[in-house]
Formats: sequence, structure tokens, C-alpha cells
Amino acid sequence: MIFNLLKATFITFSLVFIGGFAFAQANYFNMSYGFGAGINNSYTDVNKGSIGYTVYGVLDYHITPFLTLGLEGQYGTVKGGNIRTDPNNRQFVNKYTAITANVKLMLGEVVNYNKSEFLYNIRGLYLGLGIGAINNNITDIVRYKPLWAASAPGYGPFLGEDKTLELLVPLNLGFNYYINDGYGYMRYVININSQLNYTRGEGLDGYNDSRQKFKNFSPDIYNTYTIGFKYMFGGLKYYRKTL
Repeated sequence: MIFNLLKATFITFSLVFIGGFAFAQANYFNMSYGFGAGINNSYTDVNKGSIGYTVYGVLDYHITPFLTLGLEGQYGTVKGGNIRTDPNNRQFVNKYTAITANVKLMLGEVVNYNKSEFLYNIRGLYLGLGIGAINNNITDIVRYKPLWAASAPGYGPFLGEDKTLELLVPLNLGFNYYINDGYGYMRYVININSQLNYTRGEGLDGYNDSRQKFKNFSPDIYNTYTIGFKYMFGGLKYYRKTL
């Protein structure tokens, strides 16, 4: 009698444990925050961009584990040109700040990764689109050609503004690598991201000269390549797939 009671108790606790584990695997935290850093490169009105740096912070709301809405703030330095090698002897340094709202869709939302180990491993691959604003702060710029310039020495000023606020549209391609906590929940995320940023205006490099004279027909762009870390928190939500 005692043996049967112990056996029944053991089976009951086992089922509860297994059920609880399965429950944990099908639920996720609906918020996350994170930070990261990396390099950037610019494509503007000067002949060639230079390598700068970007640091960022993010706060995301998880509609599902693989579909997010979030805010991202950036701070960094965008550089370009070279007073000696640029055809017009132009160069600039922009210590910028930016904030954007982004939506990101991960592969795990649209494929059945439970039947493929390969798809499961890449379920964190994502695309994203956003909109926001960039605050340009030009701290170093060539407005007049140097007197030793090979052509038109002393020419200037190159038109433009040192401080501008412009529309910013980021496009994201990245990968999230998920790490579970001790209870089986997705808790930690290592993020690798490539971001293409279109700006609406001529403030990224501080130059706004005649488009015909300087063949300026493209928007100012900067790309970022970053690695970061995220922590998931908040309320638990149910998801239709095993995580």
C-alpha cells in the first residue's frame, strides 16, 4: 500500500515537472533591453567615407518571440573625406545622436523550425525597418580649400550647416542567438546587426553645395556593423511553437 502511494506520488510529480518544463518552453518574456557597439562607414558628398564608431541602446516589446517593436538610440562619430586626398580637399567629422522606432521580423516567425535543426539554429535571422531622426553635430570640417591645394587654392566657402536635425530611415539585417536561463526560458540574446541608414537632407557631412557642380544626386548614408547583448524580462506570454 505504501509502495503504491509512493509510486503514484512519484508519477504525479514527474508529470508536473515535465508539464512545467514544456510550459516554460512555450512561453517567453515580452520585453527586452540591450546595448552594443561597432563601426560605421559613410557614403556622402565627399569622395570617400572613413571608419567611425557607433554605440547604441535598445528597448523592445516582443509581440511574439520573433516579432518586435522597439526604440533604438545611437551615439557615434561619422567621418569622411581627406583634406589631402579628396579631389576637392574636403573632410568632415560628425558627432551624431539618433533615435528610431523599429520593427523586426525574424525567420522563426514564418518557418516551422521544430522539424529542422538547421532552421532552428537560424530562427533568429531577421530583417527590420524603422523611422526616426538624426541630430548632426559637425565638429570638424573644411569650408575653404587650403592655399596649397592643387586646384583653386583658397576656394570657398563650401556651403552647409554644422548642426541639423533630419529624418532617418534605418534598414536592418541581423541575427539573434538565444541563450536560455536555468528554467528553460529564452533570457539572454547575443545580437549581430548590419544597419543601412538613409538620411533625408544634406546634414550628415555638413556639405550642401550645388548638386550639378559636385555631382551630388544621392542621399547621405551611413552603415553600422555592431555586436550587442540583450536581456529579456517582463510578463510571460504564450507562443504557439516550442522555443
